[in-house]
Amino acid sequence: MRSKVQANLNLKHILIGLSLIFLLLLILRPNLSSSSPPSPQNLSPSIKPSSTSDEKQQEVKSPSSCTKIPASLADTIIHYTTQNITPQQTFKEVSVTARVLQKKSPCNFLVFGLGHDSLMWSALNHAGRTVFLEEDQNWIESITSKFPSLEAYHATYNTKVSQAEELMQLGKQEECTVVGDLRYSKCALALKELPSLFYEVEWDLIMVDAPTGYIPEAPGRMGAIYSAGMVARGRKEGETDVFVHDVDRIVEDKFSSEFLCVGYLKKQEGRLRHFTIPSHRSELGMPFCPN
Repeated sequence: MRSKVQANLNLKHILIGLSLIFLLLLILRPNLSSSSPPSPQNLSPSIKPSSTSDEKQQEVKSPSSCTKIPASLADTIIHYTTQNITPQQTFKEVSVTARVLQKKSPCNFLVFGLGHDSLMWSALNHAGRTVFLEEDQNWIESITSKFPSLEAYHATYNTKVSQAEELMQLGKQEECTVVGDLRYSKCALALKELPSLFYEVEWDLIMVDAPTGYIPEAPGRMGAIYSAGMVARGRKEGETDVFVHDVDRIVEDKFSSEFLCVGYLKKQEGRLRHFTIPSHRSELGMPFCPN
């Protein structure tokens, strides 16, 4: 989810186009919402009162007739216009999450990973809170120095991809199905040392696209997938949309199926899976996975 991504000019142009459409809507919305039907003061329907020159001048100077675009959206447009590096996910994969954001934003959106697509996610969740968890402290400093508006935190992981099979078996034990504060969980898969906001915020969307997982010595996404599913089950009410990228790999495939549950799977597009997990606290006795 970083410099390994390839140039994709078509995707870049589409993203720019979406941003410009969003900008146009932002500009037009105040005018559309503030307009009201004409007052029927004995006027013929075909006659409209003319505006004086003073009134026209006031209309031009009215603050409500001109809206600045948010700084985050401006950064996003400039970023994707001036570089050839585009997000690792394909247009169809990005569109799956974008459609959910269109319905739920502004909302709380957590992303495991920080990269060249981070500005896009932040812009698509305009006015919401988008948080990134990244394993590489130097990379955080590099990205946030360019884009201070991004909210990113360092995350540490104590697992390795080579331990995936063992962790899968441990994850099937009873203590791993208990819904509660992960910081006190006895499950070997539970991530207990993430920034405190991970456990305290009720996330509406969670994207698992990190940590590194393509070599045996890498941390792998076993804990991230499991923990995303558990905080979704632990919210007070409602549901959480969880997305897992790179499901063409063994860990992402097996762990998402096991701990996010095939029964909660809404859609798979390419290498991206979308699960919708309901709160397990609002209805006691719910099975870990639906029957």
